[in-house]
Amino acid sequence: METKKWILSFGVLWTILFSGLSFYWAMGGMFGVRSLGGSIYEMALNPPPSFVKIVWITGFIKLLGAVWLMMLLMKWRKSWIQTTLYLITKISGLLLFLYGLLNFITISLGAMDILNLELERYATFWRLVFWEPYWMVGGILYFFSIKKTS
Repeated sequence: METKKWILSFGVLWTILFSGLSFYWAMGGMFGVRSLGGSIYEMALNPPPSFVKIVWITGFIKLLGAVWLMMLLMKWRKSWIQTTLYLITKISGLLLFLYGLLNFITISLGAMDILNLELERYATFWRLVFWEPYWMVGGILYFFSIKKTS
């Protein structure tokens, strides 16, 4: 397995920024929350403790992604560990990309009034211009951070 260190570095940075935003929101920060729209934005305006806990947990889960990517830099004596890291990283990258892509498609269909989504224009714009592409970029970074060598 060969790591693409520059792609992996951007993947770690992407993950840290992503988790950092969750921590910021969990501490009560509101910058950027409106861009999420829908029920998430509504909950963030007057969050119950359970919602705040979930936001903290998602921040820590996201941060585990950076740890995971950094594990790719280690030389493992057992080949099954390296193979497992490779497969999970590839699958994670694919899932991150597909999540962003499917949301992008769904929100685009909502913007064209093909689907009935309860998402205001402001949130629709930011989801299409920033959030969903951000997920897709993360997926690309994860997917291409490691490649199999013969």
